[in-house]
Amino acid sequence: MRVLFGIILGVMLTIGVAFISDTWTSGPATTTGSASAAVERHTMVNWDVVGENLRIVRERAREAWSKLSHKVTS
Repeated sequence: MRVLFGIILGVMLTIGVAFISDTWTSGPATTTGSASAAVERHTMVNWDVVGENLRIVRERAREAWSKLSHKVTS
């Protein structure tokens, strides 16, 4: 049980840190020195893709749950 809790906690911490890092770095670009060239910042994670994958996982879980509950009640 501790191992499962540790894995879940590790995944949650990793996602949280990536989200916070992307949120902080997606702000306005800064420049250093006398050059006025803009610094382009990239996010670590494409959150649109993550959201779409999460939606697909939820749909598949609902379908599996409904199939299982239908088999149990039949």
